[in-house]
Amino acid sequence: MITLQLNGHKPVGVFRISILAAETEPKEVSKVAKSVLIVDDSAFVRKALCETFRREDDLDVCGEAENGRDAIEKARQLHPDLIVLDLSMPVMNGLDAARVLRRLMPSVPLIMYSAFGDRYLEEQARLIGISSLISKSEPVAALIGKVRNLLSAPASSLPFEVFRG
Repeated sequence: MITLQLNGHKPVGVFRISILAAETEPKEVSKVAKSVLIVDDSAFVRKALCETFRREDDLDVCGEAENGRDAIEKARQLHPDLIVLDLSMPVMNGLDAARVLRRLMPSVPLIMYSAFGDRYLEEQARLIGISSLISKSEPVAALIGKVRNLLSAPASSLPFEVFRG
Protein backbone atom coordinates (compact mmCIF):
# COMPACT_ATOMS: atom_id res chain seq x y z
CA MET A 1 0.00 0.00 0.00
CA ILE A 2 1.36 3.44 -0.94
CA THR A 3 0.23 6.82 0.37
CA LEU A 4 0.74 9.65 -2.07
CA GLN A 5 1.67 13.01 -0.57
CA LEU A 6 2.48 16.07 -2.71
CA ASN A 7 5.10 18.61 -1.56
CA GLY A 8 4.59 17.94 2.13
CA HIS A 9 0.83 18.58 1.93
CA LYS A 10 -1.88 16.41 3.34
CA PRO A 11 -2.07 12.91 1.82
CA VAL A 12 -4.15 12.98 -1.33
CA GLY A 13 -4.87 9.32 -1.61
CA VAL A 14 -3.97 5.76 -0.76
CA PHE A 15 -3.25 3.37 -3.57
CA ARG A 16 -2.87 -0.36 -3.60
CA ILE A 17 -0.31 -1.47 -6.13
CA SER A 18 0.33 -5.03 -7.12
CA ILE A 19 3.71 -5.74 -8.55
CA LEU A 20 3.84 -8.97 -10.45
CA ALA A 21 7.15 -10.62 -10.95
CA ALA A 22 7.72 -10.65 -14.66
CA GLU A 23 9.29 -13.68 -16.20
CA THR A 24 12.51 -11.80 -16.85
CA GLU A 25 15.08 -14.10 -15.42
CA PRO A 26 18.60 -13.13 -16.38
CA LYS A 27 19.61 -14.45 -19.77
CA GLU A 28 21.42 -17.66 -19.12
CA VAL A 29 24.40 -17.92 -21.37
CA SER A 30 24.25 -21.29 -23.02
CA LYS A 31 27.22 -23.56 -22.58
CA VAL A 32 27.69 -23.31 -26.32
CA ALA A 33 27.46 -19.49 -26.46
CA LYS A 34 30.53 -17.99 -28.11
CA SER A 35 32.13 -14.83 -26.80
CA VAL A 36 32.63 -11.79 -29.01
CA LEU A 37 34.78 -8.72 -28.38
CA ILE A 38 33.40 -5.54 -30.03
CA VAL A 39 35.98 -2.90 -31.03
CA ASP A 40 34.88 0.49 -32.41
CA ASP A 41 35.71 4.07 -31.48
CA SER A 42 32.04 5.08 -31.82
CA ALA A 43 30.12 4.50 -28.59
CA PHE A 44 26.93 4.47 -30.65
CA VAL A 45 28.17 1.65 -32.91
CA ARG A 46 29.50 -0.35 -29.94
CA LYS A 47 26.19 -0.04 -28.12
CA ALA A 48 24.16 -1.00 -31.20
CA LEU A 49 26.35 -4.03 -31.90
CA CYS A 50 26.34 -5.13 -28.27
CA GLU A 51 22.55 -4.94 -28.12
CA THR A 52 22.28 -6.89 -31.36
CA PHE A 53 24.68 -9.63 -30.25
CA ARG A 54 23.08 -9.91 -26.81
CA ARG A 55 19.74 -10.76 -28.43
CA GLU A 56 21.34 -13.85 -29.94
CA ASP A 57 21.21 -16.91 -27.67
CA ASP A 58 24.33 -18.47 -29.12
CA LEU A 59 26.50 -15.33 -28.89
CA ASP A 60 27.70 -13.39 -25.87
CA VAL A 61 29.51 -10.04 -25.83
CA CYS A 62 32.43 -10.54 -23.47
CA GLY A 63 33.70 -6.97 -23.76
CA GLU A 64 34.09 -3.73 -25.66
CA ALA A 65 37.09 -1.64 -26.68
CA GLU A 66 37.30 1.83 -28.24
CA ASN A 67 40.63 1.53 -30.03
CA GLY A 68 43.15 -1.04 -31.17
CA ARG A 69 45.41 -0.83 -28.13
CA ASP A 70 42.44 -1.29 -25.81
CA ALA A 71 41.31 -4.24 -27.97
CA ILE A 72 44.64 -6.01 -27.49
CA GLU A 73 44.47 -5.56 -23.70
CA LYS A 74 40.85 -6.74 -23.54
CA ALA A 75 41.53 -9.72 -25.80
CA ARG A 76 44.40 -10.80 -23.53
CA GLN A 77 42.14 -10.55 -20.48
CA LEU A 78 38.91 -11.96 -21.91
CA HIS A 79 40.06 -14.58 -24.46
CA PRO A 80 37.15 -14.02 -26.88
CA ASP A 81 36.12 -16.60 -29.45
CA LEU A 82 35.88 -13.88 -32.14
CA ILE A 83 36.76 -10.18 -32.48
CA VAL A 84 34.88 -7.57 -34.52
CA LEU A 85 37.19 -4.63 -35.35
CA ASP A 86 36.56 -1.21 -36.84
CA LEU A 87 39.24 0.03 -39.23
CA SER A 88 39.55 3.71 -38.43
CA MET A 89 40.16 4.35 -34.72
CA PRO A 90 42.38 6.66 -32.69
CA VAL A 91 45.47 5.44 -30.79
CA MET A 92 45.77 2.26 -32.93
CA ASN A 93 43.74 1.45 -36.02
CA GLY A 94 42.06 -1.88 -36.76
CA LEU A 95 44.71 -3.16 -39.19
CA ASP A 96 47.57 -2.56 -36.74
CA ALA A 97 45.57 -4.15 -33.92
CA ALA A 98 44.73 -7.13 -36.15
CA ARG A 99 48.44 -7.71 -36.85
CA VAL A 100 49.13 -7.97 -33.11
CA LEU A 101 45.99 -9.99 -32.37
CA ARG A 102 46.79 -12.46 -35.14
CA ARG A 103 50.19 -13.15 -33.53
CA LEU A 104 48.72 -13.41 -30.01
CA MET A 105 45.62 -15.42 -30.94
CA PRO A 106 46.18 -17.11 -34.30
CA SER A 107 43.02 -19.23 -34.13
CA VAL A 108 40.62 -16.42 -33.15
CA PRO A 109 38.63 -15.17 -36.18
CA LEU A 110 38.88 -11.44 -36.85
CA ILE A 111 36.17 -9.51 -38.69
CA MET A 112 36.94 -6.03 -39.99
CA TYR A 113 33.62 -4.15 -39.77
CA SER A 114 34.18 -0.81 -41.42
CA ALA A 115 32.56 2.04 -43.30
CA PHE A 116 35.68 2.20 -45.47
CA GLY A 117 36.78 -0.31 -48.02
CA ASP A 118 38.91 -0.44 -51.13
CA ARG A 119 41.18 -2.92 -52.87
CA TYR A 120 44.20 -1.88 -50.76
CA LEU A 121 42.29 -2.51 -47.52
CA GLU A 122 41.06 -5.86 -48.84
CA GLU A 123 44.60 -6.90 -49.74
CA GLN A 124 46.01 -5.77 -46.37
CA ALA A 125 43.21 -7.57 -44.50
CA ARG A 126 43.88 -10.75 -46.45
CA LEU A 127 47.65 -10.55 -45.78
CA ILE A 128 47.17 -9.94 -42.06
CA GLY A 129 44.83 -12.89 -41.71
CA ILE A 130 41.54 -11.11 -41.14
CA SER A 131 38.77 -13.63 -41.75
CA SER A 132 36.22 -11.30 -43.27
CA LEU A 133 35.76 -7.66 -44.26
CA ILE A 134 32.17 -6.44 -43.87
CA SER A 135 30.90 -2.98 -44.77
CA LYS A 136 28.90 -1.12 -42.15
CA SER A 137 26.41 -0.37 -44.92
CA GLU A 138 25.50 -4.08 -45.05
CA PRO A 139 22.56 -5.21 -42.91
CA VAL A 140 23.71 -6.25 -39.45
CA ALA A 141 22.27 -9.69 -40.25
CA ALA A 142 25.21 -10.16 -42.64
CA LEU A 143 27.60 -9.57 -39.74
CA ILE A 144 25.73 -11.96 -37.43
CA GLY A 145 25.63 -14.61 -40.16
CA LYS A 146 29.35 -14.28 -40.83
CA VAL A 147 30.11 -14.49 -37.10
CA ARG A 148 28.16 -17.74 -36.86
CA ASN A 149 29.86 -19.16 -39.96
CA LEU A 150 33.31 -18.35 -38.65
CA LEU A 151 32.60 -19.77 -35.21
CA SER A 152 31.12 -23.01 -36.49
CA ALA A 153 33.72 -23.94 -39.10
CA PRO A 154 37.38 -24.87 -38.73
CA ALA A 155 39.49 -21.76 -39.29
CA SER A 156 41.51 -23.32 -42.06
CA SER A 157 38.43 -24.15 -44.15
CA LEU A 158 37.10 -20.61 -44.57
CA PRO A 159 38.21 -18.33 -47.39
CA PHE A 160 38.63 -14.58 -46.93
CA GLU A 161 35.37 -12.81 -47.85
CA VAL A 162 34.38 -9.23 -48.52
CA PHE A 163 30.83 -7.91 -48.05
CA ARG A 164 30.23 -4.48 -49.54
CA GLY A 165 27.09 -2.41 -49.25
